[in-house]
Amino acid sequence: MLFQVGGQGSRPTFFEMAAADQLPRSLRAALTYSIGVLALRTPFLHKLLDYEDESFSLLMLVLEAHSLRTADASFSESLYGLRRRPVNIKISNDSDDAAATTSQLRRRQKLVSLVFLVVLPYLKSKLHSIYNKEREARIQASLWGDENESYDFEQNSLVSTSTLDARASITTRITKRFQKIVGICYPLLHAGTEGFQFAYQMLYLLDATGYYSLALHALGIHVCRASGQELMDASSRISKIRSRERERLRGPQWIKTLQGALLSCTYTVLDYAQTGLIAAVFFFKMMEWWYQSAEERMSAPTVYPPPPPPPPPKVAKEGVQLPPDRTVCPLCLQKRVNPSVITVSGFVFCYACVFKFVTQYKRCPATMMPATVDQIRRLFHDV
Repeated sequence: MLFQVGGQGSRPTFFEMAAADQLPRSLRAALTYSIGVLALRTPFLHKLLDYEDESFSLLMLVLEAHSLRTADASFSESLYGLRRRPVNIKISNDSDDAAATTSQLRRRQKLVSLVFLVVLPYLKSKLHSIYNKEREARIQASLWGDENESYDFEQNSLVSTSTLDARASITTRITKRFQKIVGICYPLLHAGTEGFQFAYQMLYLLDATGYYSLALHALGIHVCRASGQELMDASSRISKIRSRERERLRGPQWIKTLQGALLSCTYTVLDYAQTGLIAAVFFFKMMEWWYQSAEERMSAPTVYPPPPPPPPPKVAKEGVQLPPDRTVCPLCLQKRVNPSVITVSGFVFCYACVFKFVTQYKRCPATMMPATVDQIRRLFHDV
């Protein structure tokens, strides 16, 4: 018998689902950053960066398969205590235990979930990279001409693209045609998938639907919070699965011991993978914030206000006093003629007066600071 159910447990909030959806991207950025840092000392790790999509997809395939098998949830959903439940639950009247186990995901749903969680994102990332290359090629061709055209300096003639295509292999022509098709169709595909994702998210936020994404709707799966009893049942189910796997070991005793040790190591790595990867994401975010703050501080322009002018020198008691009228020479008490300044103090006198005084006393007439004739400068306008 089949009946509709909204999923066991309470419905997760939009922000919980958005965080679970964003976690794989943060995890990929953290792993890429960590491998890039380690590759500075170990060049061999650069090969992982060359096959970044494949490496990350393989890692997520292992994690997602393990999580779906043991917890009926994706890797990121299990971190938030969420579980996937089929909308159509089959109830068997034979026993209560059978009815309890039918609320779990079926094998087909787990396999299709893996396709939506790992395979389709991988294909989309490859299509995105092909589209970027094709787009760059089109931009380069529009600016500098088609790179397939070559100039023959001996015959002064252009070899057309059609001639080169005729000489090219069938594989090359098929690849170029496929790239052109991707360049045309990928924007429509990307806009469609993002539009459906946005529509489902808005409807989920407004409580108009119980499906957070098109993939969950196609699979007929609701995401709900796991209860304490479900967590206990999942733990006991994992123990039973692992016990059956150990019982299936065949061969001599030393081979069984070796296989059991390998299984135990594998189980330990998978059990603590969530904690380790979340710690890696946290460390990456902290380092990103730290270096971003440092770069902002280093790149910020250091503009300081201009320093204030130095205080004017004080007139010494033994020196000549300054007249109230600034146009009068303090030495001859007449209007200045050929005004000149002493650089050590900044006071202005007549050139003849200050030249005689400095030649005789080797000091400034007002401040009595040591001065020479070379420190007298002529001014060409009165101040």
